Amino acid sequence: MPTLVYYLALSAFFTHELDAVMAQEWRLLYGLRSLSDAAAYPLFMLIHLPLFFVFLWLSHHRRPSLRAGFRALAAGFLIVHAGLHLRLADAPLNGFDGLLSYGLIHAAGLLGALYLLLWLRGRRHGREPGLP
Repeated sequence: MPTLVYYLALSAFFTHELDAVMAQEWRLLYGLRSLSDAAAYPLFMLIHLPLFFVFLWLSHHRRPSLRAGFRALAAGFLIVHAGLHLRLADAPLNGFDGLLSYGLIHAAGLLGALYLLLWLRGRRHGREPGLP
């Protein structure tokens, strides 16, 4: 069950990142928002290549302790990420709109929180979620 929740959280986050391109999310990010869309768009896209690689590689690392620790860290990141979007919801350059956009953002955060709860409960009972 925890692994399923983790994969759902990542799926919501990755799908949100697709939506982020449409919403021109770089206009909210320090370092990119001062650039023209023509310059910021490719940088925004290229930043996601190592980001997704790290998420996928460490989420499936062969060392169980690293894999479990990264999954917990990633779940925490999804919570913080949702909080940042909540804080920026009224920003003038925020291009996110509607149930789909905000549903993906907050689903990722809520699923991240659920994963952390399951992870902590599993640790209390002497097991790590999603580990063989």
